[in-house]
Amino acid sequence: MLICSTVKDLREALSSKALSPVGFVPTMGALHAGHISLVEKSVGENPVTVVSIFVNPAQFNDRNDLENYPRMTESDIKLLSGVLRTDDIVFIPPEKEIYPGNEPEVIFDFKTLDKVMEGAFRPGHFNGVVKVVSRLFDIVMPDVAYFGQKDLQQVTITRELVRQQNRKTRIISCPIVREPDGLAMSSRNLLLDPEIRQHAGIIFKTLSAASELICSTDISEIKEFVREQINKTPGFSLEYFEIADDLELKPVTMKTEMVPGRRYFGCIAVRAGGIRLIDNTEFNCSVIKG
Repeated sequence: MLICSTVKDLREALSSKALSPVGFVPTMGALHAGHISLVEKSVGENPVTVVSIFVNPAQFNDRNDLENYPRMTESDIKLLSGVLRTDDIVFIPPEKEIYPGNEPEVIFDFKTLDKVMEGAFRPGHFNGVVKVVSRLFDIVMPDVAYFGQKDLQQVTITRELVRQQNRKTRIISCPIVREPDGLAMSSRNLLLDPEIRQHAGIIFKTLSAASELICSTDISEIKEFVREQINKTPGFSLEYFEIADDLELKPVTMKTEMVPGRRYFGCIAVRAGGIRLIDNTEFNCSVIKG
């Protein structure tokens, strides 16, 4: 594999290889098995894969969160070396390569997609996300890009970005990879206090239990069940829990609002000892009751 730190070197490397299609896995580093599953899928489907490692300051609305985000470049490179091939590329740019300083400020309009769930609790977050994704797409020009299902809202918004910008890049959403206790793999898991980590499986356990209630229980009762289960766990507090489809991301309050044929997900954000974790799982029922 080749490691590039500048846009010029990356473009020259891709041009010299002249391979197509190009698969792309954008990451912020601190890689884990979830990231590697995306890389493996791209490697299996494309003759060349680009993996980017860039902690994007534009998507952090909490300065402390940005400063504390784990950075493990050496171990990331070692991990990727076991998966990537000779023609594959790791792109690790400094901030000035992504944001030279002369780019115009762009405010994206995604209607309500970026106003609910994560958008409601992290103002400006998705504008920062699509800012870097758009820039990376301009640099890499991928045919296919791979994202994890854990960031369901980000995946939906990225698909809308591609539509609005008339890009040809296909967006592939890949299954969540979990720890043995069900905790969704995340770079933020490294920041969890050991005692908090010991109980963090409660997030997926609660989601799974709530998903089994969807056919027989009112949504308001399901939401109360989730709140009780999370908040009674020492060190954990619920930020939000919503049931929404993956197209419009519109949270539903009654099952009669659920559109037949659409996929619905229970989406959750939890404060675990001060560390913010998100997760989701599919909520489906063939018989929708009011």
